[in-house]
Amino acid sequence: MDVDETDALLALAVQLASDAAELLLEGLKRERVVVDTKTTGTDMVTEIDHASERLIVDGILQARPDDGILGEEGTDRAGTSGIRWVIDPIDGTTNYLYGHPGFAVSIAVEIDGIVSVGVVNDPLHGEVFTATSGGGSFRNGMPITVSTQADLANALVATGFSYESDRRRRQAEVLGKVIPHIRDIRRMGAASVDLCSVACGRIDAYWERGLQPWDHAAGALIATEAGAIVGNLEGGGPEFDFCLAGPPGLFTPLRDLLASSGAADA
Repeated sequence: MDVDETDALLALAVQLASDAAELLLEGLKRERVVVDTKTTGTDMVTEIDHASERLIVDGILQARPDDGILGEEGTDRAGTSGIRWVIDPIDGTTNYLYGHPGFAVSIAVEIDGIVSVGVVNDPLHGEVFTATSGGGSFRNGMPITVSTQADLANALVATGFSYESDRRRRQAEVLGKVIPHIRDIRRMGAASVDLCSVACGRIDAYWERGLQPWDHAAGALIATEAGAIVGNLEGGGPEFDFCLAGPPGLFTPLRDLLASSGAADA
């Protein structure tokens, strides 16, 4: 696919994410209603999650009816074009329910199975993060890069926790082993926001276990294009079993620390 076609996909993703972000902001003006739960009783879905996904899916199908779509709230449509959209209509639903900063609309586009376009719109902060494969990363149109931190002891690191209580307990035990070796920890509550925070140097690194494709697809591309290494503990790419992102000087020492702390089994 040539640059013009990739740019067209990016422009559509930016517009759809912006439209969905406006919907989210309107939803904050009224009471949010939990309409369902997913993996556990604390893994919530609101009526705005569903409305946001419908808005994005309808926009994709109107512009590109032959594309595939995978969405967190149930959309799973096979396409014939070789292009698939991977969408999270609200990443950070719990934050959204509380009106707490740290939620976003995340849209990625895969071309022949490779994530090639990423957009994360953080509406409360008015920030739109974008990236294309080989084209760099941007926040509101300005280039961004990861931090230059290479000393683990001075690294500000973010993480996330499972919705399942026993796994959350094990993850807290891992955190207890990690935190003496870093500057401090942050917990934002949305993987896409955390990955974009790595991309712009707002935090130095981030790890989490249990992410779905819609959680990390756009953010991982944005972080990678900003200069981060994004992968798992075994040398592969980000996946459900593990996602770790950080600048080259931190990635390996943090990976080794997490591995020795039992993060792979938490």
